[in-house]
Amino acid sequence: MGVYRFAPLLVVALLAGCSTPPPPAPVPTTAPSPTYAPPPSSGLSLSVGQVEAGLGHRASVLTLTNRDAAPRKVTGYPDLKILAGDGAPLDVQILHETSYFAPDPGPQDLTLQPGEKALSVLAWSATVTSGDKHTGAAISVVPLPGEPAQKQPLETDLGTTDTVKLSAWASRIGN
Repeated sequence: MGVYRFAPLLVVALLAGCSTPPPPAPVPTTAPSPTYAPPPSSGLSLSVGQVEAGLGHRASVLTLTNRDAAPRKVTGYPDLKILAGDGAPLDVQILHETSYFAPDPGPQDLTLQPGEKALSVLAWSATVTSGDKHTGAAISVVPLPGEPAQKQPLETDLGTTDTVKLSAWASRIGN
């Protein structure tokens, strides 16, 4: 009977110990990812299409829209960089040539009237041979020399090739 006399005290002691909430779990800290501004509402505005896939190849259409009130001349290739998740440029070879998804018409002079668009196709292979796979999280594009760079999110699963193909600005894709 002696143990039963102390049972209420034991229960009270246990309950008192349970009333203290546990310390909060630590919150993992991650490096902030860069944010990307929406395309500009004036000047030359870049937008990036969804990634299309086929037989290990990938592509996205870059669309440049003239949002000015006056015509704008566009020529050549976009100045493009593939960016890592932290916004730093990756060491990727940019080839100006035909890809699995689109022919490269080569540099040409285009005059974009207000609201008109020029297109370029960014294509790559997700081929993995040997070594580490690389993935880009975004692109930085200077549409024309002297224009500001425009950054847009775009996942590029480059495999181990570290090479992309880029077509010249054109009024349409294909022949």
